[in-house]
Order: sequence, then C-alpha cells, then structure tokens
Amino acid sequence: MPKVRAPHPTRRGVLAAGGALGLGAVLAACGDGEKSDGAGGGTAAAGSGPWSFRDDRGQTAKADRVPSRIVAFVGVAAALHDYGVRVQGVFGPTKTKDGTADVQAGDLDVGKVTVLGNAWGQFSIEKYAALRPDLLVSTMFDGAGTLWYVPEESKKKILAVGAPTVGISVYDRQLPVPLQRMLKLAESLGGNVTSEKVEQAKKRFEDAAARLRAAAKARPDIRVMVGSASQDLFYVSGTNLSVDLEYFKALGVNFVEPPESAKKRGGGWYESLSWENVDKYPADIIMMDNRSSAIQPADITRATWKRLPAVEAGQVIARNPEPILSYDKCAPLLESLAEALEKAKKVA
Repeated sequence: MPKVRAPHPTRRGVLAAGGALGLGAVLAACGDGEKSDGAGGGTAAAGSGPWSFRDDRGQTAKADRVPSRIVAFVGVAAALHDYGVRVQGVFGPTKTKDGTADVQAGDLDVGKVTVLGNAWGQFSIEKYAALRPDLLVSTMFDGAGTLWYVPEESKKKILAVGAPTVGISVYDRQLPVPLQRMLKLAESLGGNVTSEKVEQAKKRFEDAAARLRAAAKARPDIRVMVGSASQDLFYVSGTNLSVDLEYFKALGVNFVEPPESAKKRGGGWYESLSWENVDKYPADIIMMDNRSSAIQPADITRATWKRLPAVEAGQVIARNPEPILSYDKCAPLLESLAEALEKAKKVA
C-alpha cells in the first residue's frame, strides 16, 4: 500500500447493504435488459466481442462482449477517460467537500458518474448492483492482488454481483509499465489509443523523461524529500515500492531515503516523524502529497515546517502518490520535477 497516511485511516465499515436478501432484491430489480447507450452508456466499441483481458494478478477476465457498464476506482476511471473509455460508476476520492472534482478524478465529469463511495471503506453495494456492471477495475498496491479501495469487509458481496474484475499493479514497478498496461486495457475496451492526442501525450512523456534525466544529471547535489502531512505526523516516503518514485530514481534523481528500519511501521513505504523532528533530513526540494486526504503545504502552520530551508526558499512542489495512469496526466509530473531541479538553489 502507498507510503502515505491515506492507507491507514480507521476503516469506517461498509455502508449497509441490506444483507444477502437485500442485495438479491436489488439484483432482481435490475433485470437482464440492456442499458441504452445514452449519457451513462459505454464506449462506442461496446457490444462487440467476445472479450478477455489478462490482468496483473495473472487472472483473465472474460465476457461475451466488450464491457460497456464499467465501474472503476476513480483514478482508473480518469485514465480510461483520457483514452475515450466511459465509466458508469466510480469509488474512491471523487468529489471534494464543495462538490468539485477531486485531484484524483482528472478530467472526469464527476456529475455524470455514479459515486459508490467517496472515502476509504465506502462502497455502496446497492448502487453497484443497480448499475448492472459488467466489469470492475482497480489498481493494486501490494503483491497479494488486493484491489485498491474495494473494502475487504464487503469484498465477497461485491464479487457476488458477478462482474469480472481487473487489477492493474502499481506496486514495486516503474511508471512506464503500468502506463502501458492501462493503455492495453483501454484498447481492449474500445478506447482510441492511437489518436493524435494520445501520440502527442506519449511523445510529451518521453520528452519529459529525457528532460528529467538531464536535470538530475546536471544537479546531483540537489536532494529531494517526499512527504505527506497529517495533523500529528509528517511522513517521509522512501522510493522503493512507489511507481513514480522508483522511476524518478532510475532517471537519476537524488532522493532522501529513510532507512528500512525506520520504515517498518509504515509497511516499508515511509517513516513517520513528529512535527518537532520534521527537519531530520536535509532537503533542497520537497515533494508534497497533493491528495485531499493530506494537509496541503499552504495549510501547514507548524513553525518547524516553515523554518525548513526548502520551504523558506519556495522549493516545494506537488506530488500525487496515486498518479492517473495516462500519458497525458503523467507527463506533467516529470516536467514539474525537472523544472524544480533545473531552478533549485542548494539550500540544505
């Protein structure tokens, strides 16, 4: 699981599903008729088939035709959207408190999808069944095949709805690999992965990678710390296991790396520091978790934070520990870090 505070909130319990009888009633009410391809319909290619896709668990999802009623973790839905694949239902951080799109929703129109749950542990089985889904997709942050944001407490009931599932791994691999896997999934679902827009996005990503490699080579003295803020603790991420950080490190970026012994309590992902010890690691640039589950830099009032050299120098940039796996959304992540390295002053 990601090395930030989001994977460790207290689980809130599953939204009441009405028990097995209630779920059966919902399924029966749905019927077997096909949904029209209107505002909530699937991709243009839906209806052709048969369809199959071998996922990163080594499992092959199968259907008589290309799935058109897709439910996905919001970040997956955002990635599929960039390839022209429409998703009917989402789960995970989709809307902020004011109703606007969460950072993890990308370019999704969050008013046109059914939100099954907006926070960790939330997943409405009734809403899920009512969509009559023919595919469930999520990412995976471990080697055990755990579908991200699918509550363990209700997994059996969710699977009982009958839709095949697909997991795309973002665990202990570098960013280009899951990017390719998501593109292949989108292609299988009828997405246009060879459009001029997609080709331009891929070129932009490749150029950004080359730029980041050059910037890292030119500035080996610049140390980058990766953090996430909560009310009581500051989390310093290690680079191992994270899909983005492993790639950035491979491109030559000099990261702060907490020792393995310090990361044990964070499952190997991160070290937890009190705010009094937030200056433990010297850093010239700080990348901060931009998800809505984390306190954002502008809202951190701790004096120890404000005195950090990188903070005083204005060398703090955003990072999404759960990147949206499309080239269009990942290229800017590399560009942002490259620019920060190119402009950074040595302050630590």
